[in-house]
Amino acid sequence: MGSREIKSPEDMLETPASLEEDGRSRKKLGMFFIESDNRRTAFGRGYTGGTTPVDIHGKPIADLSKTGGWIAALFIFGNEMAERMAYFGLSVNMVAFMFYVMHRPFSSSSNAVNNFLGISQVSSVLGGFLADAYLGRYWTIAIFTTIYLAGLIGITLCASMKIFVPNQDQCDQLSLLLGSCEPAKPWQMLYLYVVLYLTSFGAAGIRPCVSSFGADQFDERSKDYKTLLDRFFNFFYLCVTIGAIVAFTLVVYIQIERGWGAAFGSLAIAMGVSNMLFFAGTPLYRHRLPGGSPLTRVAQVLVAAFKKQHVPFTRSELVGLYELPGRHSAIKGSGKIPHTDDFRCLDKAALQLKEDGGNPSPWRLCTVTQVEEVKILIKLIPIPACTIMLNVILTEFITLSIQQAYTLNTHIGKLKLPVTCMPVFPGLSIFLILCLYYSIFVPVSRRITGHPHGASQLQRVGIGLFISILSVAWGGVFERFRRGYAIKHGYEFTFLTPMPDLSAYWLLIQYCLIGIAEVFSIVGLLEFLYEEAPDAMKSIGSAYAAIAGGLGCFAASIINSIVKSVTRNPENKQQSWLSQNINNAKFDYFYWLLTVLSIINFCFFLYSAHRYKYRTEQTFEAWETKQNILAEDS
Repeated sequence: MGSREIKSPEDMLETPASLEEDGRSRKKLGMFFIESDNRRTAFGRGYTGGTTPVDIHGKPIADLSKTGGWIAALFIFGNEMAERMAYFGLSVNMVAFMFYVMHRPFSSSSNAVNNFLGISQVSSVLGGFLADAYLGRYWTIAIFTTIYLAGLIGITLCASMKIFVPNQDQCDQLSLLLGSCEPAKPWQMLYLYVVLYLTSFGAAGIRPCVSSFGADQFDERSKDYKTLLDRFFNFFYLCVTIGAIVAFTLVVYIQIERGWGAAFGSLAIAMGVSNMLFFAGTPLYRHRLPGGSPLTRVAQVLVAAFKKQHVPFTRSELVGLYELPGRHSAIKGSGKIPHTDDFRCLDKAALQLKEDGGNPSPWRLCTVTQVEEVKILIKLIPIPACTIMLNVILTEFITLSIQQAYTLNTHIGKLKLPVTCMPVFPGLSIFLILCLYYSIFVPVSRRITGHPHGASQLQRVGIGLFISILSVAWGGVFERFRRGYAIKHGYEFTFLTPMPDLSAYWLLIQYCLIGIAEVFSIVGLLEFLYEEAPDAMKSIGSAYAAIAGGLGCFAASIINSIVKSVTRNPENKQQSWLSQNINNAKFDYFYWLLTVLSIINFCFFLYSAHRYKYRTEQTFEAWETKQNILAEDS
């Protein structure tokens, strides 16, 4: 079938598509569409509701009432709970395992675990890409959760079999401090890193897909969809929190009572059970069709825009902006996206010229929806980028606060709480806040803001970032007091000896504050990314949050290395701020440095959030523009 020009159909609007020419004139360019059967076939023969749910075989679901909803979400919650339990169980125990069993220095052990956490999150873009492009979210989770389980089994074997660890004879606490214990052989460390990063690879495929796959189970045509989605992400993060609490308590208890092998084995068992539950829920799940490679579509837009960078919007041979007519989208798994005026240089990828012919290459001409996908991905970046600093603080608290706790009294009455259990308190505060969120926060904030959910997604992210500043600032205040107390009472050189008169529960203030910050920022961010990401790129959007978390881990390692290098002076025998002897170090200075960086980051967030327009706002503005144009024509 030949191509023909079609004026904008009724569901699309006449869109301003001109740029400033020499700062003087603007020209309105009506949106035209080119219909071509070949073009539509190349992208999947036109898709209407890119959000239409299908079954596991890719066929439309006849009766939606028998699938999806909260029952299906429960099976997904179980998988996420186990994955988070394993993630936090490794993060809190692996530093101690490397130090006490593999005889690695504490600083290098912390950096190795930080890198593991960072890689597992940054590489989430791989899982998001595979899910959106080829496998779909269900099969991506199914494959990578099996890889995750294999990695956990490998770590369990490492901790259970003597062949994988160095000799533990004559290695007491003094020998550990002096570094005189037999170090792990290179091949032993190689095996540990291989199985550790195998779990990291497995997590990379699970993390960006689980929240999106769970949200897919709800009908977006329902009048309660926004409320259901809001509650889903809160309950989703509640499951994350429960997994963390179990990791910081039960797994630590198993390690103390039964050893490292049993502790890591419990994580493998939990992951195995969750895998079985996930597969058991298969008949209930609603699926979304993968939309083809999102990276290819992004590349096509960039290449097409580059090829036409010198083509003015006022050129006489210009036909219009290219799009399929009607309600069909050229992208599998996506509905149409209205044109916006952001990043106008990218609009040139959709400029239809007469020389393009009837069946142009997608590397020369892209649809408006395809261009808008790229615009959305770019516009989303500043918001998750602002949460990198929050993740830096979370990473630092996991390692540094444990070092602080070793010098403090962790008794509750006659019960002595293991130091590695201390990170459970942010989890408990998160659990409490999520339980009280709808009964207290939403009604109170609704009266203040008038927002039906109490606060918008960006407002919640901002609240969390502000509270994180208070958390790290308090950490600096308390650390200054703790270090002064240690020096005054003669503990300057015995940094692994707890001070009986100074309670570790002063750390609860910074723990609870960072827990509250995490609830508002991370939950708000996950919901924001899911709703704002393009239909066929939901997993990529969710991966943004994981990438921010991973970059936070890497940034923490980089900041630590810079601070150690800059503040250490061997000639004057001056130790760094992050010296292994915490009573001689300057952790308080480090916390205040993080406070200053957090304040700068918060200011950047306020600027980015003020400039950001939700997609619903842009759609409403586009509708108003259309009405105004129609009124002028009449």
